[in-house]
Amino acid sequence: MNRLGKWVALCVSIGALAAGGAASAFGDAAGGGSGAAKAPATTEQIKVEKAKGPDAVTVSEAYEKAGKLDKKTVVVRGKVVKVSKGVMGKNWVHLRDGSGDPGKGTNNLVVTTQDVPNVGDVVTAKGTLYKDKDFGSGYKYQVIVEEATVKQ
Repeated sequence: MNRLGKWVALCVSIGALAAGGAASAFGDAAGGGSGAAKAPATTEQIKVEKAKGPDAVTVSEAYEKAGKLDKKTVVVRGKVVKVSKGVMGKNWVHLRDGSGDPGKGTNNLVVTTQDVPNVGDVVTAKGTLYKDKDFGSGYKYQVIVEEATVKQ
């Protein structure tokens, strides 16, 4: 890792720790990052009704249609299973709606926002979907929704 990469990783770790989160705030696995960035595994059955409207997608549809939806507005409704506050100037919210495959990581969608929902809230997020988003230093997401508004 070059100097810039190490500096970015250090800043992310400091920001996450200052916000009360884990030192590794996001990462490189399929949907939810790697290591501490992933939302916790759970046996809880989550079933959230799909958002309404022309831009509405389920969590699994966000992955399935990522090529077509890249850089387009999407609306996703899901249960908040993890929030990492104040990392890189935004909050990182993990949503699940009961769709997708936990083994492939397509059951968890990361949304960045200035809003701060609580774990357990069922929310609707509207933002821009990005496919294969690379933040550098090995931090990549297969699918992520950025600059979202999150409402209960």
